[in-house]
Amino acid sequence: MKNNIVLSFILLFLLCGFISLQSQQDFTVTKDIVVTKDETQDNIITFGGNVLIEGKVEEDIVAFGGSIVVKGEVKGCIMGIGSKITLDSTAIIRGDVYSIGGELNKEPGCVVEGDTVYFKTSEDISKFLKDILSISWIPLFQLFNLVMFFFWFLLSIVLAAMLPRQISFSSSQIKKSFWPIFGIGLLSIIIYIGVTVFSALLSFILIGIPLLFFFVALGLPIQAFGRVVLFYFLGESLLKAFRRHKISPLVAVILGLVLATIIRFIPILGALFSLCLSIIGWGVVIRTKFGTTENWFKKRSQTSN
Repeated sequence: MKNNIVLSFILLFLLCGFISLQSQQDFTVTKDIVVTKDETQDNIITFGGNVLIEGKVEEDIVAFGGSIVVKGEVKGCIMGIGSKITLDSTAIIRGDVYSIGGELNKEPGCVVEGDTVYFKTSEDISKFLKDILSISWIPLFQLFNLVMFFFWFLLSIVLAAMLPRQISFSSSQIKKSFWPIFGIGLLSIIIYIGVTVFSALLSFILIGIPLLFFFVALGLPIQAFGRVVLFYFLGESLLKAFRRHKISPLVAVILGLVLATIIRFIPILGALFSLCLSIIGWGVVIRTKFGTTENWFKKRSQTSN
């Protein structure tokens, strides 16, 4: 009976979790974005568009391609991947600036209170990847880890920019309720593997095919969000160890990703570490319902009473 209840919770996750996220998070994903002098915007994310900031941005700007021109104030970080970033003389950036595979122009008078990380052109990244992947002695599993690093890098910065509050809240619950989270994660993964294998066996008949796709699709957002929460948790812990109190979600997530990737390169220990990340990640996602509540089970139990 308990297993059926837990399974029911998992099956409801995509619908309930994402409905809650849409109602609580303010972010913009559009082609071209202009923030005028008297306007204030939260997070900004654009794919191939152009961003012009004359007013204020309360959190972060993430651009894939296109351009970012800042003449006003950005309280968070700026990250451009293959983008042209221009900081006008009146620009004030409270956080960090990351330019990867693009251009970065800083006019005299602009203020960047955080760090600046700059890969000058896309050829730099291509050469970097070519040098790494051309090393013939790297074992296959390490090549796989490198590929996964860049996949998680792109996914992490998108989620960290879109859902910073949910990620930060979920991360805070790990220390507060570690063992309940670990137990829920372990039980959830066992149930998930069981129903997925059962659906795979049913694939020999037509009814098993849609069930298999459903359960695979169900696990992807849980795994993705949970893993990014763990990256944030690791990065935040590292930054706090160096006594940095003003922590950007993007910076914390990227540092956590780098740390996790380094550990993954260690044979045996890396595999065990990844397993623990998956268990904790699933547990924190399920217990907090994608970072929207402290204990989803307790809330539902009180409601049913």
